[in-house]
Amino acid sequence: VQLQASGGGLVQAGGSLRLSCAASGSQFSAYPMNWYRQAPGKQREWVASIASGDSPNYADSVKGRFTISRDNAKNSVFLQMNSLKPEDTAVYYCNTFTRTSIGTRHYWGQGTLVTVSS
Repeated sequence: VQLQASGGGLVQAGGSLRLSCAASGSQFSAYPMNWYRQAPGKQREWVASIASGDSPNYADSVKGRFTISRDNAKNSVFLQMNSLKPEDTAVYYCNTFTRTSIGTRHYWGQGTLVTVSS
């Protein structure tokens, strides 16, 4: 599985951005999709997840401001980010994983930088 994230940029606090992640593969609808982020000097943290047929889940820090969605026909997952805060500044990564007989394998996109100015 190859993932390609895009849509990052510089935005003022209170603004919005929409991240996109395009995935390769013919079984995209079966993949649980996640967004993670990594701020400078901090560990990567989970932001949101969505699986086909399930309700999305969000980290408390973004709940009510971010919305994750997916378009299985376009092999894509999105992250709509509203009311952005300076603490949302990070490199955002899309992720999925597969479970095999020998364990879990994670796939990561290259990341897209979001910078929120105060």
